[in-house]
Amino acid sequence: MSFSKIFLLVLFITVTMIQTPEIPINDTRLSIHTLVREDIFSGFLVDDMERLSRGEKNIQLLLEKRPAAKAELLAWKGGATLYRGVRAYENNNMAEYRRNYQAALDLFSESKKLSSDNGGAAAVIGGSYVVLADRLPKENRESGWSQAYDNYMILWKLQSPVVAKLPVHIRGELLSGLAQSAQRTNKNQEMTEYLDKILDLMKGTPYESAAKEWKNNPEKAASSTITCRTCHDAGRLSARLAALK
Repeated sequence: MSFSKIFLLVLFITVTMIQTPEIPINDTRLSIHTLVREDIFSGFLVDDMERLSRGEKNIQLLLEKRPAAKAELLAWKGGATLYRGVRAYENNNMAEYRRNYQAALDLFSESKKLSSDNGGAAAVIGGSYVVLADRLPKENRESGWSQAYDNYMILWKLQSPVVAKLPVHIRGELLSGLAQSAQRTNKNQEMTEYLDKILDLMKGTPYESAAKEWKNNPEKAASSTITCRTCHDAGRLSARLAALK
């Protein structure tokens, strides 16, 4: 296991071991992302299927309660379904993998039809692929990374004018997602450009260290990751609930 994968595993086991409050699904002061993010990513990152299932159930409830957020919610549902597909593939159940993979593609497509330039949906779809694309079967990996890059480009168009003012986590994940998806899709010039932006805009952060490693040891880039270097502490459910008191 690479150092990067060990780092990510330790980081997210630490995060998900923090006591999670009950999900106040009816509190409209909280974004749908705050309400489902931690449960879905607990599935992605530490295979906590109980929390993934809770997240999926809450997505269904929110689709009824918040129809205006349907594009973002379908993206989250697609991400959870993609993870179930990856899990099936890794357990040699190709029939289940194919069912879930196609269902995830359909959910992502439906999300895009509702709002092709929705930044929230793009972040979820792009982030899902960045975490999971390397774990897809070889024949689907290239397409997964291409989708990741396309969705991060939507985010870049929306956020680039204010990128220097974004919180560290959001800024770092945007730039590292662009760099990593560019690397995986053989866009080497674009990868270098985004690594340079990380070095310029992420000084003193784990993203800077990761970008330096990629620049100094290019051969490591194909088998390592530079995303998920910090936690979205300000967006955590417990933090948002505390801020609302």
